[in-house]
Amino acid sequence: MIDICKKVSSVRGALALRGRIEEIVDQVWEEGLKNLCWLGIGGTWASCLQAVCHMKERSRLETFAINAAEYCTTGDRRIGAGTCLIFSSVSGTTKEIVEAVEKAKAAGVRTLGFIDNAEAELAALVDASITYPGNEQLKFFMVADRFMQHEGVMPEYDAMYAQFDQYLPEALVAVEQEADAFARSFAEAHMRDALHYFVGAGTLYGATYSYGMCYWEEMHWLRTKSIHAAEFFHGMLEIVEEDTPVTVFIGEDAQRPLGERVARFLPKVCRNYTVIDTKDYALPGIDAQYRPAVCHLVMHAVTNRIDAYLVELTGHDMSLRRYYRKIEY
Repeated sequence: MIDICKKVSSVRGALALRGRIEEIVDQVWEEGLKNLCWLGIGGTWASCLQAVCHMKERSRLETFAINAAEYCTTGDRRIGAGTCLIFSSVSGTTKEIVEAVEKAKAAGVRTLGFIDNAEAELAALVDASITYPGNEQLKFFMVADRFMQHEGVMPEYDAMYAQFDQYLPEALVAVEQEADAFARSFAEAHMRDALHYFVGAGTLYGATYSYGMCYWEEMHWLRTKSIHAAEFFHGMLEIVEEDTPVTVFIGEDAQRPLGERVARFLPKVCRNYTVIDTKDYALPGIDAQYRPAVCHLVMHAVTNRIDAYLVELTGHDMSLRRYYRKIEY
């Protein structure tokens, strides 16, 4: 059952953070900016990839995503004075994130952390901290969009967010409701897959990567491989057979043709493929021109329902872990 009130309230509360986000971004912009670094690991790194993809289509700012564990070991000479480092952490205690933020602070960066645990030590390390649970991608995109408004490449900022504030929370719940029957049939068909391939591009590549690794592998204990649609024809296509489970995530940003190309190919060699296209879901009140900025949220709404039915059908609690934070590694 979908808890409509809870989900609407969650998104509406995240959108209400925009005023505080604007204050922080405005100050960074006024003080001068060399580059934007999105820092993460695991699922948060996937969200960073989405933010970078969203920006690079139109922004001239140097913006990049870096994996926290890689930064801790190899560093990155781009990160230093004039860098604004943005990250998210639910617990505020993830070892690699804490170490990376400390390292970046020592290099002279300014930091903005979305830290769900306001009492965590990490919250005291950053220049600006915002505490609100969930909605990580939405929070990241609000930061990215404010920077792009300052840059003069997002003239639709005010009109777009006026629509999001008014319609987006209910629209995303409507997506979950619309996807419900499909989600059950998908979960029933693939809950016992030996290996499932997820393919995506654009802002949905981060969703593809995260859904395969963080959700199916970490939370459901189902084996997956995630691949960028741009790379599908340079390796993966040769191992696709008639019964190979493949799911293609197709969004509505500039890289949509990459996913469409994979979707056109699969029927020639495979009968066990699924295409999930965000364009198939209505977003009442949201203009077509603004849909690319939230198509990753639409996909998340669809996969939320798949997750719910996987739990129902398998009896596997998504909070269960065998090794993560259970043993030393």
